[in-house]
Amino acid sequence: MSDPPPLTDDGHYRVIGGRRWRATDPEIPEERRAELTAILMAWRREVRRTKGTDEEKGARAGVQASKVALGERGRPPWWEQTDGERRARWSADVPRPGD
Repeated sequence: MSDPPPLTDDGHYRVIGGRRWRATDPEIPEERRAELTAILMAWRREVRRTKGTDEEKGARAGVQASKVALGERGRPPWWEQTDGERRARWSADVPRPGD
């Protein structure tokens, strides 16, 4: 497997193609991070499957919920949240396709 894209010096962003993308919250326990990543990938497949249909909006909402749980989207960013807020964010129930 290839090395992940580099992080900025503060660790808040990954740099891909010269563009900054918010990094996943590094405090998420590995097991939960893997679970959330699997859910995110399932939603991305669902977006591709539903492209151009009425179901696409729901699939995109699933991607958004997954990215927020991972800390890659949402306000405030993970590095401005308290430990309790961060834990609550990644522990929240994230729907899976078909739920």
